[in-house]
Amino acid sequence: MSASAQCKSCSMTIESGDYCQYCADETGTLIPFEECVERFTQWTKRQEPDLPADRARRKTIEFMATMPAWREHPEVVREIAARDAQGGNA
Repeated sequence: MSASAQCKSCSMTIESGDYCQYCADETGTLIPFEECVERFTQWTKRQEPDLPADRARRKTIEFMATMPAWREHPEVVREIAARDAQGGNA
């Protein structure tokens, strides 16, 4: 009976720890921000192939802003603030 948890970076269900195998390196350390943004953006593009790259990145940052591992990261905070300053246009 193992309780499941969610990755604090991407919300994937995991059995233990803070991060899934995709968001952490072999030591369990969270991968660098830009690498994570790139991976998440590529995933978004696979889900929505017609989505322009800038919109895919914007969706990625908006998702990352909801995740404990990233919500206070300076780049996430900056990009969300810039989006909000522009009226929150997606």
